[in-house]
Amino acid sequence: LVYADGELFESTGLQGESSLRRVEIATGRVLQQVKVPEPYFAEGLALVGDALVQLTWQHRLGFVYDRKTFAQRRTFPYKTEGWGLAYDGASRLVMSDGSDTLTFLDPKTLAPGRALKVTSGGAPVSQLNELEWVEGEIWANVWTTDRIVRIQPATGVVTGWINLDTLWPRSHRMPPADVMNGIAYDAEGKRLFVTGKKWPRLYQVALK
Repeated sequence: LVYADGELFESTGLQGESSLRRVEIATGRVLQQVKVPEPYFAEGLALVGDALVQLTWQHRLGFVYDRKTFAQRRTFPYKTEGWGLAYDGASRLVMSDGSDTLTFLDPKTLAPGRALKVTSGGAPVSQLNELEWVEGEIWANVWTTDRIVRIQPATGVVTGWINLDTLWPRSHRMPPADVMNGIAYDAEGKRLFVTGKKWPRLYQVALK
């Protein structure tokens, strides 16, 4: 999930159902869409300049699209699974692979660089999934939970946990897929948007 200029960009998963979409934030209407070919299972998405960068889960291959037309510009390889992806808008692009390690990528070449171990109270935090840059921190969904961790990008230390398990009632879900799994931040408006796997709603959460 990515917010930019009043719109949402979404990467949707499942083999045979994966896509890249531009969505009207007020209504949820899909304004533009391109399908990701089988057998790829689309995952994390980031906007880097005028390009949308999309990961795939287990094929170790990413796609780069033109932001305006959604035309595919190129592909790029990586050595792990692809889970979450986020760009700070300047020089830092970071990806997750479901482990306790985040990997920084060169925003231009998409080559891997520094690895960052994430810890809370000295213990590793794994299952890091969807990522977002928020006010100089990396925020990450912890897969199978409705929690977000706030990570210092220099050290990997978790500075806080956010519990959002009351947003979408458990009684309305079909586990295990329906956990929270989408974070987007509007830096100008100071708005945080969250959603989840197969959730019919997008929530705006106030930051305190």
